[in-house]
Amino acid sequence: MCDDMNTSFDVIVIGGGHAGCEAAAAAARLGADVALITMDKSRIGEMSCNPAIGGLGKGHLVREIDALDGIMGQAIDRSGIQFRMLNKSRGPAVHGPRAQADRQLYRYAVQDILYEYKTVEIIQASVNEIVISNHKGVDQVSGVITDDSINFRCSTVVLTTGTFLGGMIHIGSESIPAGRIGEAPSNRLASFLKSLTLPIGRLKTGTPPRLDGDTINWHKLEMQPADESPIPFSSLTDFIKVPQIKCGITRTTEKTHDIIRESIHLSSINNGLISGNGPRYCPSIEDKVSRFPEKESHQIFLEPEGLNDSTVYPNGISTSLPKDVQRSVVSSIPGLESAKIIQYGYAIEYDFVDPRSLRRSLSLRALEGLYLAGQINGTTGYEEAGAQGLMAGINAALHARNGPNFEPFILNRADAYIGVMIDDLVVKGAPEPYRMFTSRAEYRLLLRSDNADLRLTEKGQSIGCISRRRQQVWTQKLNQIQIARKLLNECRVGASVISKAGLPAPRDGSARSASDLLALEGIGIKDLLKIWPKLAEIPTSIHLQLEADCLYSGYLGRQQSDIDALRRDESVAIPNHVIFDLIGGLSSESKDILNRFRPETIGQANRLPGLTPAAVMAVLNYIKHKEKQKAKVALF
Repeated sequence: MCDDMNTSFDVIVIGGGHAGCEAAAAAARLGADVALITMDKSRIGEMSCNPAIGGLGKGHLVREIDALDGIMGQAIDRSGIQFRMLNKSRGPAVHGPRAQADRQLYRYAVQDILYEYKTVEIIQASVNEIVISNHKGVDQVSGVITDDSINFRCSTVVLTTGTFLGGMIHIGSESIPAGRIGEAPSNRLASFLKSLTLPIGRLKTGTPPRLDGDTINWHKLEMQPADESPIPFSSLTDFIKVPQIKCGITRTTEKTHDIIRESIHLSSINNGLISGNGPRYCPSIEDKVSRFPEKESHQIFLEPEGLNDSTVYPNGISTSLPKDVQRSVVSSIPGLESAKIIQYGYAIEYDFVDPRSLRRSLSLRALEGLYLAGQINGTTGYEEAGAQGLMAGINAALHARNGPNFEPFILNRADAYIGVMIDDLVVKGAPEPYRMFTSRAEYRLLLRSDNADLRLTEKGQSIGCISRRRQQVWTQKLNQIQIARKLLNECRVGASVISKAGLPAPRDGSARSASDLLALEGIGIKDLLKIWPKLAEIPTSIHLQLEADCLYSGYLGRQQSDIDALRRDESVAIPNHVIFDLIGGLSSESKDILNRFRPETIGQANRLPGLTPAAVMAVLNYIKHKEKQKAKVALF
């Protein structure tokens, strides 16, 4: 160890994946001195599985990360080689921005952005133990010890271990201890966490074999192009500079399914080697064949992993079948008859901590100052991990700055998809790897991917996690939106003018504003230029946002009343010291549920499975009664 090595930090982040990078950057933006400890500096920002960012629900998370000045949106804009807006045929609330990445360019982009943070020190080491001190009877984090016996001191720790905690790779009957292919697991740290008697379980995920693109018969395949005008993820990106490519589409065949059926007992998922639950919404190909026997084929997207890399990711055939069976499966698929496998597919099983043991700040209830983010909380996907890392990093920095009684930064279900995800995790847990979908959000007309900055950037400014550059970009955009909205409301014409322009005119003959017309399905700002040429002054970059606001204007008022009710419930905190057993009117079952989950607000209590509305009302009345008693005491 160098004598001048810094060993004292405000926040220590363990893990250099998507959650860890967002956590380190977020904490640094809040002024914290941060150590990011990772096993291999060169693998920071590595895409362990599919080299893509975004999608349905996931794209919303990336836009929200960006609105709070995170890394992911900027990194994919610098490295995306196929941008596509999914669900374009449906309403803007469920549009899903997605981009295929050049795997190497993405890693370089994350590292370049992270290295710009001068208060983040990156340390290559493996953490074996978290140091715990007891202060006034409360156990709290005070540092970490690495494999080379260095004790790094800190106020808070963010743990983002991905699939490395007790990680085990399975291919057929072969099992290999690993955090991901070619990298050792964090077994000593896993053992340490188990010694804390935390509620730890096992989950599994998987990945498909990687193929040599030079051996694929591309001429046999349907090709899918990128969008003609790629829309960036980050509001800091003016336009996409990376060349765009096409991806191939093929399908499994009946022969493929026969091979899998004959060998399914050899899969590590079926041969008893794996005990953890896998992701229901992203199953292995053997799961698909078993669960959907009526399907004659399953779609596969052949996604190149880089502009100068011949490796192809066959999205749709994740598997843990033996290597010889994988070769047979691949060769049975049209276009892949001669395809060479570069890396075999595998399942990976790993430890996770039941997220119901977390507060909404993502801090562990049992140990003050320890924050968890990413797959350790039972989620799957880069976007879910990055969003948690961002929130954990913010709260760890606020905790380090202001002490354990700080006011945490919380997003609720009406604020963001991030709020939906965290609420789902801490209330319902993760019986299977959690993946974000638009259907999980009650208020998705409001929580759109196009308005993430409108919803969140000012919240980020209020706590100081927004850079000066983003503040400038955001202020300019907000001014543009306000001017444009005023213009759209002021532009009014009669029914005859609307009819002459070939647009649907009101039957009552009354005048309509440009905003009124944009509320009609299928009408955009460009369609209104024939009536109001001055609308061309509105920047095209905000067209989608304005059009969506107008389209949903009739529904948002009704949804706002639901949101107001949610905010009222969420604002009623349930004090940590409440003894539920003392509350009258609660059944034994209700007391058991409340004691197990310890909801932080009345809103969370309302969402606990098995807890009746009457039980929630009893808790609310008890809290109000105690507050009145305190108020009376304060008067005397």
